[in-house]
Amino acid sequence: MTAGKQAQAPLRRDARRNREALVAAARETFAQLGLDASLDEIARRAGVGNATLYRHFPTRAALVEEVFADLLADTRRRGERAREAEDAWAGLTGYLEGVFAGLAADRGANDLMTTGIEGAASLAELHTHNGETIRLLLDRAKAQGTVRADVTTEDLLLLLAALGRTVPALASVAAEAWRRPLALLLGGLRTEPLTHLPAAPLTPAQLGDVLLDLGPHAARSPR
Repeated sequence: MTAGKQAQAPLRRDARRNREALVAAARETFAQLGLDASLDEIARRAGVGNATLYRHFPTRAALVEEVFADLLADTRRRGERAREAEDAWAGLTGYLEGVFAGLAADRGANDLMTTGIEGAASLAELHTHNGETIRLLLDRAKAQGTVRADVTTEDLLLLLAALGRTVPALASVAAEAWRRPLALLLGGLRTEPLTHLPAAPLTPAQLGDVLLDLGPHAARSPR
């Protein structure tokens, strides 16, 4: 090995450590503040300068895709398994409950799954796959007589996106609070009425807290 190569090796290790620190800091920051969290804050938490962040991740989309690569892959696998369900209604509800549980656990994941991010190709692919999964399961459930015939994929995707945005606020007042409105939403698709609702209803005070949490967040404004 030449002297030049020996001198370069520590720099490569430093670069790897910096990248790992940035991903860890971004994961923590996005989970707390959402995907529009300040990139300056992420660099500060990682203990590096902004130039180092941009050298590794030239765009916010590149950083987001790195942080959430495992989540995107896992969600796609969930969709594939749901498509294989013999009972389409069970496949649909199981898939959506799994997705929503992830939305409740991580504000960044919630932003990721309920919005679009320009330049994030893997996220766009997942949104397409998600829409196809829901369309296939809806069509099969209609054929099996468990879902009303006039429901469209776009109907459900719009309602899921709207409900999904409330999940972090709901989870902040009661961990399983999101299950009740999701059950109500899905119940509206069925040919047979719901027999019961999961989770307790919100109290007036909890509803007030949720609505406050859904309001503007100055601290979450992007750079």
